[in-house]
Amino acid sequence: MIVLMDDEVSELNRILDEGLLYPVFQPIIDFRVRSILGYEALIRGPKGSPLAMPNALFAAAQRAGRMADLEHLCREASLRAFAALALPGRLFLNVTPSCLLDHRLMNGQTRELLAELGIAPNRIVIELTENQQIAEVPGIHEALQHYRGRGFQIAIDDLGEGFANLRMWSELRPEFVKIDRHFVHGIADDRIKYHFVRAMQDLAEICHASLVAEGIERVEDFSCLRDMGIACGQGWFIERPATSPQRALSWNVQNALAQQRLSLSPSGLVAGKMPTARTLCHPIEAVQAGTCNTEVIARFEADPELDVLPVVYGNQPVGMINRNSMIDRFARPFRKELYGRRSCELFMDPAPLVVDQHATIQELAMMLSLAPKRYLLDGFIVTDENGYLGVGCSHDLMGTITEMQISAARYANPLTQLPGNVPINEHIDRMLETGTAFVAAYVDIDNFKPFNDTFGYRRGDDVIQLLGNLICKMCDTRLDFVGHIGGDDFFVIFQSADWEVRCWELVEAFSAQVASLLSQDERAQSGYMAENRRGELMFQTLPSLSVGAVRIGPGECESHREVAAAASVAKKQAKKQAKEQPGKLPGSLFVERRRIGAGGELTSLAPQRCWN
Repeated sequence: MIVLMDDEVSELNRILDEGLLYPVFQPIIDFRVRSILGYEALIRGPKGSPLAMPNALFAAAQRAGRMADLEHLCREASLRAFAALALPGRLFLNVTPSCLLDHRLMNGQTRELLAELGIAPNRIVIELTENQQIAEVPGIHEALQHYRGRGFQIAIDDLGEGFANLRMWSELRPEFVKIDRHFVHGIADDRIKYHFVRAMQDLAEICHASLVAEGIERVEDFSCLRDMGIACGQGWFIERPATSPQRALSWNVQNALAQQRLSLSPSGLVAGKMPTARTLCHPIEAVQAGTCNTEVIARFEADPELDVLPVVYGNQPVGMINRNSMIDRFARPFRKELYGRRSCELFMDPAPLVVDQHATIQELAMMLSLAPKRYLLDGFIVTDENGYLGVGCSHDLMGTITEMQISAARYANPLTQLPGNVPINEHIDRMLETGTAFVAAYVDIDNFKPFNDTFGYRRGDDVIQLLGNLICKMCDTRLDFVGHIGGDDFFVIFQSADWEVRCWELVEAFSAQVASLLSQDERAQSGYMAENRRGELMFQTLPSLSVGAVRIGPGECESHREVAAAASVAKKQAKKQAKEQPGKLPGSLFVERRRIGAGGELTSLAPQRCWN
């Protein structure tokens, strides 16, 4: 049994009884829309106290049996400070599972406090901490249903720290899941951590949850997580916890976001241009916070086409007013007399969807698919460096996506449904225009014609579809563009750092799976008897892959024609190596190490690499 020292008990009681706790806030960024999603409240004891830091404070409260008291005071201090600072977005409140059943949280005191402070419940995220299994806490599921029914959202902390977190995820289906910092720190340089987080991301997509990467301290990890498609991030690189945190992203964070790798999907609208939130932005004149409701109603009545009105504080968006909701409320008896002169902030949505002007159409669509349904009606606010620009509507977004899909289908290969020559060329030109480094890989099937002639075009189509599916599986669909030139020729634009490993995985997987299309005897002989081009019967080896890859640096090529020519040369070298030394490996990979000069010529004598 642990016995508390008298000094520790006295200090703990003094802090709790005198209300000496104070919160600090750390912003959580939403990578998808490049803005601050909200803030996590972290509690601190009085400076100079032995219980100033949270670990010591909560450990002492646990030993003294005053955890419920401590958590109650933490919630109240955090909520009051959040309201006093008028911080935008959501507030993440840390709560241990056992304290969810505290009568002060269940009996409406917290709801009354939120009403007093003017904080909508849908802005609060209850973040469950500790590795305490939910099954060990009777009534926890009912409690969470209680909170969800009142608009609160749920998050679980430190995913990956223990099996308890996985069980909580499967049982609670939270809206947010935080990745333990162990898997975040150094992820840019650690392939194992990368694949662990990728697996977590796959689970999150299935469960319709947003991942939050905690502990981001390096720009390399920030960029890696952003390019992986992780929804949100938090850590010292973004901002350290502070009593009065920044409302806007720092220059370092904005600069890192600006370096985001090029989106994969061709626009189908303007060659070389990817539509963004700015494309959908309508410059609606916003109303200032504090404007009376009578003026807002007058704006809506004067313009029947006006569906929403953004609310700004200076030039920073702080809310959104929905036309139907506003007019419906004021249509009730005495509402105009009671609330006409009061501030419009009373009836606005204080947590609108705010996106940066550079957010892509794909990022917007993903955000709206995971967001509450009201965003489909209200749309989103578009900002430029956190300053108000205008409003975008979901109807325009859906129209743009539909147009992109129709364009993509028009140029897709009919056999594999992969992008054909036009989208491939457009994507390469966009990469060149933005100065993005990439690797172009030309993938071709060796010994395909005799196979197709011997077994028929249907079996040949099976081989081509097999290769198309394998390429898509081996590539990172968020970074790497896969195109089908035609026949048995494919083209891949890699942005993945481990592209060489992926190429070899493709070569080996194709060799293993193509054999399954033949009989047992043909597989045992690694081939079959068939006529050659001269009509002579001879032994034919199984189809295999030749991959030619070339690095394209910024400014090395001017158009897709030069890239295609360089990749074709590399592919021919791969096929040449395969013919000179057949049968040693399941395929051939040739990596062109020479630099591309003006006009696409190979100019330097840097060493090349060949495997077969």
